[in-house]
Amino acid sequence: MSSSDEQCWYAVYVRSRFEKKVHQFFEEQEITSFLPLIDTWREWSDRKKKVSMPLFKGYVFVRINYRKDHYTVLETDGVVKFIGIRNVPSVIRDRDIEWIKILVGEPDSLRDVLPEMPAGQRVKVIAGPFLGLEGVIRKEGRDAKLVVYFDSIMQGIEVLINPKYLQTLKSSDH
Repeated sequence: MSSSDEQCWYAVYVRSRFEKKVHQFFEEQEITSFLPLIDTWREWSDRKKKVSMPLFKGYVFVRINYRKDHYTVLETDGVVKFIGIRNVPSVIRDRDIEWIKILVGEPDSLRDVLPEMPAGQRVKVIAGPFLGLEGVIRKEGRDAKLVVYFDSIMQGIEVLINPKYLQTLKSSDH
């Protein structure tokens, strides 16, 4: 956890399909929150529609002073709990939030959300829209699949990327 007056990012787990509502409640309470959404096509028997879906189902990110604001967050309708280890909420690095924003900004490259970190070569992106991101390569070929994994929420995002934009990291580089 962080020092007593510092604001940090945390992830909260919310009721099923309540992400947008919780995000709206936070905004109404003037709590800084972030809900990464991606546009996708949904098809029903009578129509097809583009809808914005949460990138991480069940998660909303909040930037708060935990000591002062955690009760307000937990009392928000739809919030179930903070995401963490052994009842200690995990602080989400600012860098990770920025990386998620970069990934959401390139929705056509997104492939999948993964619940675990795959084995593979660690790399850093050295060019293109994902410049600066680090992750693991899952598949080589004309296009590689880069998995950017976020330990704090135990979720990874798989994106397609040109292998020439990648630089191998030595184990001491990360």
